[in-house]
Amino acid sequence: MRFFTADLHLGHTNIIRYCHRPFDSVAEMNESLVANWNATVGPDDEVWVLGDVALGPIRESLAIVDRLSGHKVLITGNHDRCWAGNGESADKWIDRYVRAGFADVRQGTVATTIGDTPVLAGHFPYEGDSHDEDRFTRWRPEDRGGWLLHGHVHTKWQVNARQINVGVDVWDLAPVSETSIAQIIHAR
Repeated sequence: MRFFTADLHLGHTNIIRYCHRPFDSVAEMNESLVANWNATVGPDDEVWVLGDVALGPIRESLAIVDRLSGHKVLITGNHDRCWAGNGESADKWIDRYVRAGFADVRQGTVATTIGDTPVLAGHFPYEGDSHDEDRFTRWRPEDRGGWLLHGHVHTKWQVNARQINVGVDVWDLAPVSETSIAQIIHAR
């Protein structure tokens, strides 16, 4: 089984307030995210994390990745230290993310399929943001009429036209299955 998720923001205290996450502390949030992930994802499953996995004290927050079940692939987001948008400093972080538990770290937008439907997967949506204006426009994929799995917008929407937000804030704080995404695509 393959799953998708984004915007865990492990270790990020302020995300609790920004996204109205139901936790009193970052420790409680981290433990809940790990428990929800591991209740959803089995050891042989694959999870694509579409960016923004860990913030806060990076040594502690990135170490949590190793506790998450499954084969993990990171497609970097603007809050990942290994994101290409950070310039040359990003390269020195890739190995650290791999040592933390990611089997692969990818940049930009990646083509894949959901069932028999071609989709793109990356951190940024075609349009829209968690703020009032679209940021990081240079890093966004070009909308050529296909489906896009993304994060970055947090609670703004789950589905917006052909954009599916796989972020934890709109999927009960857990990864979403490829089967669930296929149902959305085929229903439209």
